[in-house]
Amino acid sequence: MDFALSEESQAIFEMAQSFGAEQIAPHARDWEAAGTIPKELWSQFAELGFGGLYVREESGGAGLSRLDATLIFEALSMACPSVAAFLSIHNMCAAMIDKFGSDQMRADLLPRVVALDCFMSYCLTEPGSGSDAAALKTRAARDNEGYVLNGTKAFISGGGYSDGYIVMARTGSDGPKGISALVVMDGTAGLSFGGLEDKMGWRSQPTRQVQFDDCRVGADALLGEEGAGFRYAMAGLDGGRLNIAACSLGGAQAALNATLTYMGERKAFGQSLDQFQALQFRLAEMEIELQAARTFLRQAAWKLDQGAPDATKFCAMAKKFVTEAGSRVADQCLQLHGGYGYLADYGVEKLVRDLRVHQILEGTNEIMRLIVARQMLAAR
Repeated sequence: MDFALSEESQAIFEMAQSFGAEQIAPHARDWEAAGTIPKELWSQFAELGFGGLYVREESGGAGLSRLDATLIFEALSMACPSVAAFLSIHNMCAAMIDKFGSDQMRADLLPRVVALDCFMSYCLTEPGSGSDAAALKTRAARDNEGYVLNGTKAFISGGGYSDGYIVMARTGSDGPKGISALVVMDGTAGLSFGGLEDKMGWRSQPTRQVQFDDCRVGADALLGEEGAGFRYAMAGLDGGRLNIAACSLGGAQAALNATLTYMGERKAFGQSLDQFQALQFRLAEMEIELQAARTFLRQAAWKLDQGAPDATKFCAMAKKFVTEAGSRVADQCLQLHGGYGYLADYGVEKLVRDLRVHQILEGTNEIMRLIVARQMLAAR
Protein backbone atom coordinates (compact mmCIF):
# COMPACT_ATOMS: atom_id res chain seq x y z
CA MET A 1 0.00 0.00 0.00
CA ASP A 2 1.57 3.25 -1.19
CA PHE A 3 0.21 6.52 0.17
CA ALA A 4 2.62 8.72 -1.80
CA LEU A 5 1.45 10.67 -4.83
CA SER A 6 3.18 9.81 -8.08
CA GLU A 7 5.46 12.42 -9.62
CA GLU A 8 2.79 13.06 -12.26
CA SER A 9 0.05 13.56 -9.66
CA GLN A 10 2.25 15.89 -7.62
CA ALA A 11 3.00 17.90 -10.76
CA ILE A 12 -0.73 18.16 -11.52
CA PHE A 13 -1.40 19.47 -8.02
CA GLU A 14 1.41 22.01 -8.21
CA MET A 15 0.31 23.22 -11.65
CA ALA A 16 -3.26 23.81 -10.43
CA GLN A 17 -2.06 25.45 -7.22
CA SER A 18 0.24 27.81 -9.15
CA PHE A 19 -2.51 28.73 -11.61
CA GLY A 20 -4.91 29.44 -8.76
CA ALA A 21 -2.43 31.61 -6.90
CA GLU A 22 -1.60 33.65 -10.00
CA GLN A 23 -4.87 33.83 -11.94
CA ILE A 24 -7.68 33.37 -9.40
CA ALA A 25 -6.70 34.41 -5.87
CA PRO A 26 -5.87 38.06 -6.74
CA HIS A 27 -9.34 38.50 -8.30
CA ALA A 28 -11.54 36.32 -6.08
CA ARG A 29 -12.94 39.16 -3.97
CA ASP A 30 -13.67 41.30 -7.02
CA TRP A 31 -15.49 38.43 -8.73
CA GLU A 32 -17.47 37.82 -5.56
CA ALA A 33 -18.50 41.47 -5.45
CA ALA A 34 -19.47 41.39 -9.12
CA GLY A 35 -21.44 38.17 -8.68
CA THR A 36 -19.88 36.54 -11.71
CA ILE A 37 -16.72 34.97 -13.09
CA PRO A 38 -15.28 36.41 -16.32
CA LYS A 39 -15.66 33.89 -19.13
CA GLU A 40 -12.11 34.64 -20.25
CA LEU A 41 -10.96 32.51 -17.31
CA TRP A 42 -12.40 29.36 -18.89
CA SER A 43 -10.18 29.63 -21.96
CA GLN A 44 -7.19 29.71 -19.62
CA PHE A 45 -8.48 26.59 -17.88
CA ALA A 46 -8.95 24.95 -21.28
CA GLU A 47 -5.28 25.53 -22.12
CA LEU A 48 -4.43 23.41 -19.07
CA GLY A 49 -6.83 20.67 -20.13
CA PHE A 50 -9.24 21.41 -17.29
CA GLY A 51 -12.39 21.46 -19.45
CA GLY A 52 -12.63 17.67 -19.63
CA LEU A 53 -10.63 16.34 -16.73
CA TYR A 54 -12.04 12.81 -16.78
CA VAL A 55 -13.35 12.82 -20.32
CA ARG A 56 -11.56 10.01 -22.18
CA GLU A 57 -8.47 10.93 -24.15
CA GLU A 58 -9.97 9.48 -27.33
CA SER A 59 -12.84 11.93 -26.86
CA GLY A 60 -10.43 14.85 -26.53
CA GLY A 61 -10.31 15.00 -22.74
CA ALA A 62 -7.48 14.71 -20.24
CA GLY A 63 -8.48 11.20 -19.17
CA LEU A 64 -7.41 11.79 -15.58
CA SER A 65 -8.30 9.56 -12.67
CA ARG A 66 -10.81 10.77 -10.10
CA LEU A 67 -7.94 10.92 -7.62
CA ASP A 68 -6.01 13.33 -9.83
CA ALA A 69 -9.16 15.40 -10.31
CA THR A 70 -9.55 15.79 -6.53
CA LEU A 71 -5.98 17.09 -6.40
CA ILE A 72 -6.87 19.77 -8.94
CA PHE A 73 -10.00 20.89 -7.08
CA GLU A 74 -8.17 20.90 -3.76
CA ALA A 75 -5.42 23.06 -5.24
CA LEU A 76 -7.78 25.48 -7.02
CA SER A 77 -9.89 25.86 -3.88
CA MET A 78 -6.89 27.19 -2.03
CA ALA A 79 -7.40 30.23 -4.28
CA CYS A 80 -11.23 30.27 -4.37
CA PRO A 81 -13.63 27.40 -3.57
CA SER A 82 -16.42 29.09 -5.53
CA VAL A 83 -14.47 29.08 -8.80
CA ALA A 84 -13.19 25.54 -8.26
CA ALA A 85 -16.65 24.17 -7.50
CA PHE A 86 -18.11 25.88 -10.58
CA LEU A 87 -15.50 24.14 -12.73
CA SER A 88 -16.35 20.85 -11.03
CA ILE A 89 -19.99 21.13 -12.12
CA HIS A 90 -18.95 21.69 -15.73
CA ASN A 91 -16.65 18.67 -15.59
CA MET A 92 -19.41 16.47 -14.20
CA CYS A 93 -21.55 17.44 -17.21
CA ALA A 94 -18.68 16.84 -19.63
CA ALA A 95 -18.11 13.36 -18.22
CA MET A 96 -21.81 12.52 -18.53
CA ILE A 97 -21.83 13.53 -22.20
CA ASP A 98 -18.71 11.48 -22.85
CA LYS A 99 -20.01 8.41 -21.02
CA PHE A 100 -23.67 8.39 -22.00
CA GLY A 101 -24.04 10.67 -25.04
CA SER A 102 -24.71 9.40 -28.54
CA ASP A 103 -21.94 9.33 -31.13
CA GLN A 104 -23.51 12.41 -32.70
CA MET A 105 -23.67 14.30 -29.40
CA ARG A 106 -20.07 13.45 -28.62
CA ALA A 107 -18.99 14.57 -32.07
CA ASP A 108 -21.01 17.78 -32.19
CA LEU A 109 -21.02 19.01 -28.60
CA LEU A 110 -18.20 17.44 -26.62
CA PRO A 111 -15.28 19.20 -28.39
CA ARG A 112 -16.78 22.59 -27.50
CA VAL A 113 -17.45 21.46 -23.93
CA VAL A 114 -13.90 20.20 -23.44
CA ALA A 115 -12.52 23.44 -24.93
CA LEU A 116 -14.75 25.38 -22.49
CA ASP A 117 -16.28 27.22 -25.41
CA CYS A 118 -19.52 25.71 -24.14
CA PHE A 119 -19.80 25.95 -20.36
CA MET A 120 -22.29 23.48 -18.89
CA SER A 121 -24.62 23.48 -15.89
CA TYR A 122 -26.45 20.62 -14.19
CA CYS A 123 -30.18 20.83 -13.49
CA LEU A 124 -31.60 18.30 -11.05
CA THR A 125 -32.92 20.15 -7.97
CA GLU A 126 -36.38 21.73 -8.06
CA PRO A 127 -38.26 24.06 -5.68
CA GLY A 128 -40.17 21.07 -4.30
CA SER A 129 -37.59 18.29 -4.63
CA GLY A 130 -34.11 18.51 -3.17
CA SER A 131 -33.02 15.43 -1.25
CA ASP A 132 -36.02 13.58 -2.70
CA ALA A 133 -34.67 14.14 -6.20
CA ALA A 134 -36.66 11.29 -7.76
CA ALA A 135 -39.86 13.24 -7.01
CA LEU A 136 -38.99 15.93 -9.57
CA LYS A 137 -41.90 17.41 -11.54
CA THR A 138 -40.25 18.94 -14.61
CA ARG A 139 -41.71 17.06 -17.56
CA ALA A 140 -40.41 16.41 -21.05
CA ALA A 141 -43.31 15.29 -23.23
CA ARG A 142 -42.32 13.30 -26.32
CA ASP A 143 -43.83 14.07 -29.72
CA ASN A 144 -42.88 13.43 -33.34
CA GLU A 145 -40.30 16.22 -33.36
CA GLY A 146 -38.57 15.64 -30.01
CA TYR A 147 -39.44 16.77 -26.49
CA VAL A 148 -41.32 19.70 -24.97
CA LEU A 149 -40.14 20.64 -21.47
CA ASN A 150 -42.18 22.34 -18.77
CA GLY A 151 -41.09 22.96 -15.19
CA THR A 152 -38.63 24.79 -12.98
CA LYS A 153 -35.19 23.93 -11.61
CA ALA A 154 -33.85 25.66 -8.49
CA PHE A 155 -30.43 26.64 -7.11
CA ILE A 156 -28.75 26.15 -10.48
CA SER A 157 -25.14 27.31 -10.55
CA GLY A 158 -24.65 29.02 -13.88
CA GLY A 159 -28.35 29.66 -14.47
CA GLY A 160 -28.48 32.40 -17.12
CA TYR A 161 -24.69 32.25 -17.47
CA SER A 162 -23.91 28.84 -18.93
CA ASP A 163 -24.07 27.85 -22.59
CA GLY A 164 -25.81 24.54 -22.03
CA TYR A 165 -27.77 22.65 -19.38
CA ILE A 166 -28.10 18.94 -18.62
CA VAL A 167 -31.69 18.71 -17.42
CA MET A 168 -33.28 15.84 -15.53
CA ALA A 169 -36.93 15.67 -16.58
CA ARG A 170 -39.76 13.21 -16.33
CA THR A 171 -40.50 11.39 -19.58
CA GLY A 172 -42.37 8.50 -18.01
CA SER A 173 -44.17 7.47 -14.84
CA ASP A 174 -43.49 8.58 -11.27
CA GLY A 175 -40.28 7.48 -9.60
CA PRO A 176 -36.65 7.28 -10.70
CA LYS A 177 -37.26 5.06 -13.76
CA GLY A 178 -39.42 7.73 -15.36
CA ILE A 179 -36.61 10.31 -15.49
CA SER A 180 -34.47 11.09 -18.52
CA ALA A 181 -31.57 13.47 -19.13
CA LEU A 182 -31.71 16.04 -21.91
CA VAL A 183 -29.31 18.71 -23.10
CA VAL A 184 -30.87 22.15 -23.52
CA MET A 185 -28.74 24.87 -25.06
CA ASP A 186 -28.88 28.53 -24.09
CA GLY A 187 -31.14 30.53 -26.37
CA THR A 188 -33.64 27.72 -26.87
CA ALA A 189 -37.16 29.10 -27.15
CA GLY A 190 -39.05 28.60 -23.88
CA LEU A 191 -35.91 28.61 -21.73
CA SER A 192 -35.77 31.46 -19.20
CA PHE A 193 -34.25 32.27 -15.83
CA GLY A 194 -35.26 33.66 -12.46
CA GLY A 195 -33.58 36.48 -10.62
CA LEU A 196 -30.04 36.23 -9.28
CA GLU A 197 -30.06 34.49 -5.90
CA ASP A 198 -28.51 36.45 -3.02
CA LYS A 199 -26.42 33.75 -1.36
CA MET A 200 -24.30 33.44 1.78
CA GLY A 201 -21.30 32.07 -0.11
CA TRP A 202 -20.30 30.99 -3.61
CA ARG A 203 -21.25 34.53 -4.54
CA SER A 204 -19.10 34.65 -7.66
CA GLN A 205 -21.21 31.83 -9.11
CA PRO A 206 -24.38 33.28 -10.65
CA THR A 207 -27.22 31.13 -9.30
CA ARG A 208 -30.79 31.32 -10.63
CA GLN A 209 -33.88 29.25 -11.20
CA VAL A 210 -34.00 27.70 -14.67
CA GLN A 211 -37.48 27.72 -16.17
CA PHE A 212 -38.95 25.73 -19.06
CA ASP A 213 -42.18 26.92 -20.68
CA ASP A 214 -43.03 24.77 -23.71
CA CYS A 215 -39.29 24.56 -24.30
CA ARG A 216 -38.80 22.39 -27.38
CA VAL A 217 -35.68 20.36 -28.11
CA GLY A 218 -35.02 17.75 -30.77
CA ALA A 219 -34.93 14.01 -30.19
CA ASP A 220 -31.15 14.22 -30.44
CA ALA A 221 -31.11 16.23 -27.18
CA LEU A 222 -31.72 13.02 -25.23
CA LEU A 223 -28.62 12.04 -23.27
CA GLY A 224 -28.27 8.27 -23.38
CA GLU A 225 -31.38 6.16 -22.97
CA GLU A 226 -34.85 7.36 -22.11
CA GLY A 227 -35.67 6.49 -18.49
CA ALA A 228 -32.02 6.20 -17.46
CA GLY A 229 -31.51 9.83 -16.44
CA PHE A 230 -31.76 9.31 -12.71
CA ARG A 231 -29.17 6.54 -12.85
CA TYR A 232 -26.87 8.84 -14.80
CA ALA A 233 -27.42 11.61 -12.27
CA MET A 234 -26.57 9.39 -9.33
CA ALA A 235 -23.47 8.03 -11.07
CA GLY A 236 -22.27 11.58 -11.68
CA LEU A 237 -22.81 12.48 -8.05
CA ASP A 238 -20.27 9.98 -6.71
CA GLY A 239 -17.49 11.94 -8.37
CA GLY A 240 -19.16 15.25 -7.63
CA ARG A 241 -19.13 14.40 -3.93
CA LEU A 242 -15.40 13.75 -4.07
CA ASN A 243 -14.84 17.06 -5.84
CA ILE A 244 -16.86 19.09 -3.37
CA ALA A 245 -15.01 17.41 -0.51
CA ALA A 246 -11.75 18.38 -2.21
CA CYS A 247 -12.98 21.96 -2.43
CA SER A 248 -13.62 21.94 1.32
CA LEU A 249 -10.17 20.50 1.93
CA GLY A 250 -8.42 23.13 -0.19
CA GLY A 251 -10.36 26.02 1.30
CA ALA A 252 -9.71 24.84 4.85
CA GLN A 253 -6.02 24.35 4.11
CA ALA A 254 -5.84 27.91 2.78
CA ALA A 255 -7.47 29.15 5.98
CA LEU A 256 -5.02 27.20 8.12
CA ASN A 257 -2.04 28.46 6.12
CA ALA A 258 -3.23 32.05 6.57
CA THR A 259 -3.74 31.44 10.29
CA LEU A 260 -0.23 30.10 10.77
CA THR A 261 1.16 33.24 9.15
CA TYR A 262 -1.10 35.55 11.14
CA MET A 263 -0.30 33.90 14.48
CA GLY A 264 3.41 34.29 13.86
CA GLU A 265 2.97 38.02 13.27
CA ARG A 266 0.28 38.99 15.77
CA LYS A 267 1.51 39.71 19.30
CA ALA A 268 -0.40 39.70 22.57
CA PHE A 269 0.81 39.77 26.17
CA GLY A 270 4.39 40.18 25.02
CA GLN A 271 4.70 37.28 22.57
CA SER A 272 3.36 36.12 19.24
CA LEU A 273 0.16 34.10 19.30
CA ASP A 274 1.89 30.98 18.03
CA GLN A 275 3.90 30.78 21.27
CA PHE A 276 0.85 30.15 23.47
CA GLN A 277 0.59 26.44 24.15
CA ALA A 278 -3.21 26.47 24.26
CA LEU A 279 -3.29 27.96 20.76
CA GLN A 280 -0.63 25.52 19.55
CA PHE A 281 -2.93 22.71 20.62
CA ARG A 282 -5.69 24.19 18.47
CA LEU A 283 -3.37 24.38 15.49
CA ALA A 284 -2.40 20.74 16.01
CA GLU A 285 -6.04 19.66 16.19
CA MET A 286 -6.78 21.37 12.87
CA GLU A 287 -3.75 19.80 11.20
CA ILE A 288 -4.76 16.35 12.44
CA GLU A 289 -8.31 16.82 11.20
CA LEU A 290 -7.23 17.96 7.74
CA GLN A 291 -4.68 15.18 7.32
CA ALA A 292 -7.30 12.60 8.28
CA ALA A 293 -9.76 14.18 5.85
CA ARG A 294 -7.18 14.18 3.05
CA THR A 295 -6.37 10.48 3.54
CA PHE A 296 -10.05 9.53 3.65
CA LEU A 297 -10.82 11.53 0.50
CA ARG A 298 -7.99 9.97 -1.48
CA GLN A 299 -9.01 6.49 -0.39
CA ALA A 300 -12.56 7.13 -1.59
CA ALA A 301 -11.27 8.51 -4.91
CA TRP A 302 -9.07 5.43 -5.33
CA LYS A 303 -12.07 3.18 -4.75
CA LEU A 304 -14.10 5.04 -7.38
CA ASP A 305 -11.22 4.73 -9.86
CA GLN A 306 -10.95 1.01 -9.15
CA GLY A 307 -14.69 0.42 -9.51
CA ALA A 308 -14.84 -1.00 -5.99
CA PRO A 309 -18.29 -2.31 -5.00
CA ASP A 310 -18.33 -0.04 -1.94
CA ALA A 311 -17.20 3.07 -3.86
CA THR A 312 -20.56 4.86 -3.48
CA LYS A 313 -20.50 4.28 0.27
CA PHE A 314 -16.96 5.62 0.57
CA CYS A 315 -17.74 8.67 -1.59
CA ALA A 316 -20.68 9.44 0.70
CA MET A 317 -18.60 8.94 3.86
CA ALA A 318 -15.75 11.07 2.55
CA LYS A 319 -18.11 13.84 1.45
CA LYS A 320 -19.73 13.97 4.89
CA PHE A 321 -16.48 13.76 6.85
CA VAL A 322 -14.36 16.14 4.77
CA THR A 323 -16.95 18.88 4.28
CA GLU A 324 -17.73 19.00 7.99
CA ALA A 325 -14.05 18.95 8.90
CA GLY A 326 -13.36 21.75 6.43
CA SER A 327 -16.04 23.97 7.87
CA ARG A 328 -14.89 23.35 11.43
CA VAL A 329 -11.30 24.21 10.56
CA ALA A 330 -12.24 27.37 8.65
CA ASP A 331 -14.42 28.51 11.55
CA GLN A 332 -11.61 27.91 14.05
CA CYS A 333 -9.21 29.82 11.81
CA LEU A 334 -11.57 32.78 11.83
CA GLN A 335 -11.68 32.59 15.63
CA LEU A 336 -7.89 32.57 15.90
CA HIS A 337 -7.76 35.70 13.74
CA GLY A 338 -9.94 37.47 16.32
CA GLY A 339 -11.70 40.55 15.02
CA TYR A 340 -9.53 40.60 11.93
CA GLY A 341 -10.97 37.26 10.86
CA TYR A 342 -14.35 38.95 10.53
CA LEU A 343 -12.96 41.43 8.01
CA ALA A 344 -13.03 40.69 4.29
CA ASP A 345 -9.44 41.88 3.84
CA TYR A 346 -8.07 38.78 5.55
CA GLY A 347 -9.99 36.32 3.36
CA VAL A 348 -10.96 33.87 6.09
CA GLU A 349 -14.58 34.97 6.45
CA LYS A 350 -15.09 34.31 2.71
CA LEU A 351 -13.79 30.78 3.15
CA VAL A 352 -16.18 30.19 6.06
CA ARG A 353 -19.09 31.36 3.89
CA ASP A 354 -18.01 29.46 0.79
CA LEU A 355 -17.45 26.13 2.55
CA ARG A 356 -20.75 26.05 4.45
CA VAL A 357 -22.85 25.06 1.43
CA HIS A 358 -20.71 21.99 0.79
CA GLN A 359 -22.63 20.17 3.54
CA ILE A 360 -25.86 20.76 1.58
CA LEU A 361 -25.19 20.27 -2.13
CA GLU A 362 -24.23 17.13 -4.05
CA GLY A 363 -26.55 15.41 -1.58
CA THR A 364 -26.95 16.77 1.93
CA ASN A 365 -24.79 15.25 4.64
CA GLU A 366 -27.97 13.78 6.11
CA ILE A 367 -28.45 11.87 2.86
CA MET A 368 -24.80 10.79 3.02
CA ARG A 369 -25.50 9.23 6.41
CA LEU A 370 -28.56 7.51 4.96
CA ILE A 371 -26.52 6.02 2.08
CA VAL A 372 -23.92 4.70 4.51
CA ALA A 373 -26.46 3.25 6.94
CA ARG A 374 -28.46 1.52 4.19
CA GLN A 375 -25.33 -0.13 2.80
CA MET A 376 -24.29 -1.23 6.30
CA LEU A 377 -27.69 -2.81 6.90
CA ALA A 378 -27.76 -4.46 3.49
CA ALA A 379 -24.34 -6.04 4.09
CA ARG A 380 -25.02 -7.56 7.51
